[in-house]
Amino acid sequence: MAVNPLTKRTRLRRREALPLIGALFTAKRSEGKAAAPQLLEEWLHATPAERKQGLTASLERIRQLDGSIHAWVQVSPQPQVADGPLSGIPFAAKDIMETRNLVTEYGSPIYKGRHGTEDAAMIRRLESLGAILMGKTHTTQFAYRTPGPTHNPRNLEHTPGGSSSGSAAAVAAGMVPFALGTQTAGSVLRPASYCGITGFKPTFGTLSLVGVLPFAHSLDTLGLFTNTPAGMLKLWEALGQSTGRDEELTLGVPEAFPERWPEVEPAMAKSFSDAIARLRKRGWKLQPAPLKPLLDRLVDESHVVMFYEGARFHADRYKQYGDRLEDMAQLVREGSQISDQRYRDALSVIAKGKEEIAAQHRKTPIILVPAATGPAPRGLTSTGNPALNAPWTALGTPAITIPMPVGSALPLGLQLTGAPGQDARVVRTAVRVAASLADV
Repeated sequence: MAVNPLTKRTRLRRREALPLIGALFTAKRSEGKAAAPQLLEEWLHATPAERKQGLTASLERIRQLDGSIHAWVQVSPQPQVADGPLSGIPFAAKDIMETRNLVTEYGSPIYKGRHGTEDAAMIRRLESLGAILMGKTHTTQFAYRTPGPTHNPRNLEHTPGGSSSGSAAAVAAGMVPFALGTQTAGSVLRPASYCGITGFKPTFGTLSLVGVLPFAHSLDTLGLFTNTPAGMLKLWEALGQSTGRDEELTLGVPEAFPERWPEVEPAMAKSFSDAIARLRKRGWKLQPAPLKPLLDRLVDESHVVMFYEGARFHADRYKQYGDRLEDMAQLVREGSQISDQRYRDALSVIAKGKEEIAAQHRKTPIILVPAATGPAPRGLTSTGNPALNAPWTALGTPAITIPMPVGSALPLGLQLTGAPGQDARVVRTAVRVAASLADV
């Protein structure tokens, strides 16, 4: 049965998922006609005719909005090649993912107009489920620091984050109901927080990276964006993954927060503390967890691993193009100076960290931390600080960012993590936590 978009529940979800930026985000509706689906939950309940209408509406939305947001490198809907749970539903792919019929430029002018020889494995998988690749979205150059042109849909004067900037912005603007990104430090979770949507980094190695430009092979993880955690759970199910069951769990929260967390900005500290207080009021079991020393160590050691591996992967590219690689050129120069022993030491510290966090997850199966140090920085020169995401990438744990209630302020995300392999638990808990936070 198709979702009735005029129900109170659906209107509430849309208000939470798509705050408007003036008239930019005013949905066009014909008199007497239901709005086209926007949230993935709506798409999955829509009839084939409504999905076709939704695809047309998505293209129109891109046409109207992308001149201001610049989420897309190329928009060219690919043919639907199969029927399945995602039939007729459009999605976007970050432009470090190979595509044969669309450009793959790695966010760099060096590769302007470049095409891959075949589609990345994850794109093929989604197309086998009936999904329609709408196009390629902007990334920072080589998925590192040099920003692309994308603006934050929630406030065009701010960054959407990086490096999966275009994918996060496209979902936040209602251009597609889901999108693909990648994370080597914080490139899925941070943009999701800045753009006010849901971003999910599954357990390391769960989703295929075949056909995705590498950065650091010990850290690279393919991730997903949807508007809501409920949509992420539905997407995870459509991908054939277990979605588990609801559980009564103890949630771990940072010990001595925010006193010992100076990198967390006041807006995030207040919103996170308010969220914890609301969850406690709603009956959730919460327990302090001594996270700060571990996370600080992992920020430093994951940086070593990323620079060591990234420098060696891009070494030949640097020899050919030098400073034309911009920020990546500096990474290669710095990373090349890291010794093999220092790299091995970093991997050893991370391995010990995995044992430490496993012990904590046995006490508190889900851990809550801020999803970013604060709201999206103003301007496009910086994509933000990944310090609160990088440790979880190094640990290989599943982590999801969900929006916290912020009223009319810039979005702020709550990050939930669980033990490796407990992806279903993390996503399902995120759905319940989001409901508790939204319950007034």
